[in-house]
Amino acid sequence: MFGCIVAGRLVQTNLQQVDVNKWIFELPEAASINHIVVFLLGTIPFEPGNAATVHFLWPGKDWHLLGMLSNEKPSAIFRLKGKAIPTSDGTANVNITATVGISIEPKSSVQTQMSALTSTHQELSGTSGALVLRTQPSESETAAIATKLLQNLFNFVTSFAQNTVPPGEIGLMSQMSVQNTWLPLKVFQQWYDNLGRKIKADPNYLLKDNDV
Repeated sequence: MFGCIVAGRLVQTNLQQVDVNKWIFELPEAASINHIVVFLLGTIPFEPGNAATVHFLWPGKDWHLLGMLSNEKPSAIFRLKGKAIPTSDGTANVNITATVGISIEPKSSVQTQMSALTSTHQELSGTSGALVLRTQPSESETAAIATKLLQNLFNFVTSFAQNTVPPGEIGLMSQMSVQNTWLPLKVFQQWYDNLGRKIKADPNYLLKDNDV
């Protein structure tokens, strides 16, 4: 009924039924696995109202929900390295056998589990294997980012400020003073481009205690 392919290997035929509606595939040399594909063979579809959840078991850890299969979605690709499979486990050179589990359940149960998986954005840490929950930034974090952003803009544009309008330019005010300085509009585009490059190189740039 089900098939499984580890990227770079032959199709696995070692499907085992362990309960009425539960099957498993054993995955040898699991530490070297990056992606797997789990799929319906097409010979036996799910009964109306049923679908299946797909799980992964790493030795010494709990079952981890990967995704689902249904008649409408008969195959799925899952990335395991750095998520369900720890990247720093200390056993990379040991012949570890992991397990893929498939559980046929009512569609309502499958959809509930998938909704919970999506809403919490659960991922496995690439170093510890611990669950990480992605949450919205706190008010203090948002305020810190906004402050750094404004400081960055102020420091950049004021370095171009002039007390007199350059020759050939038209000022917006009839008289210039220390309180009313002149800024070319292109400075804001330069600031935007420069900051964009810094954030692209380091997404946490505005959260660091650096000289903005």
